[in-house]
Amino acid sequence: MKNISCFLITTLIFFQFGCSAVNTPTKNTSMDKQLTYLALGDSYTIGEGVDADDRYPNQAIKILASDKLLFDNPLIIAKTGWTTDELANGIKDANIEGKTFDLITLLIGVNNQYRGRAVDNYREEFTDLLQKAIQFAKGDKNHVVVISIPDWGITPFAVEKGAGLEKVAQEIDLYNQAKKAICDEMGIAFIDITEHYRIHGMKPEAVVSDNLHPSGMIYKHWAESLAEIVRGMEF
Repeated sequence: MKNISCFLITTLIFFQFGCSAVNTPTKNTSMDKQLTYLALGDSYTIGEGVDADDRYPNQAIKILASDKLLFDNPLIIAKTGWTTDELANGIKDANIEGKTFDLITLLIGVNNQYRGRAVDNYREEFTDLLQKAIQFAKGDKNHVVVISIPDWGITPFAVEKGAGLEKVAQEIDLYNQAKKAICDEMGIAFIDITEHYRIHGMKPEAVVSDNLHPSGMIYKHWAESLAEIVRGMEF
């Protein structure tokens, strides 16, 4: 009787551990690998005037790390003053053709507006950049996020320059409407940071020493908005 009881207990333990092993999730998660992030843009992406840790891509990966979504340091291809065509050339010069990434963000266009370029030209060049971004995302458009252009017309720099708040706002709106329409058509996530920026971007603590570019405080809002979308992605 004692031998039978031991046999039954041993069998039960084996069965429980066996079932546990069979039901173990096999889904590949970010805990299985270090994720990669390519950030494309201009001064807003490189974070003109702020430390690297305050850039919105860097703040975003720090936020996501608390959710066990672990990213390598972002590869940032961006430069202050870049327009859409200059970003395209910057991507070529970076020699990353054929490489892929788990997350791509794209924020470009303010310098097209600043230089007075036509929205139709922007629409064409932005579409090309977005298609390139999808290629870098292994063809998965769900891993591409576009961020709207902030309205620099509300900054102390613009006021001192006499740029004309209403004129800049109207032109920025046209650019953002164009890029959102493209994103909607292509099924790409779009983050509107412009309205929030118009409320907070003129505050003394919201700009760096040039009175034009955002501080880490503003980038934190962008990073939080980006992190919210990334949490819904499957890796």
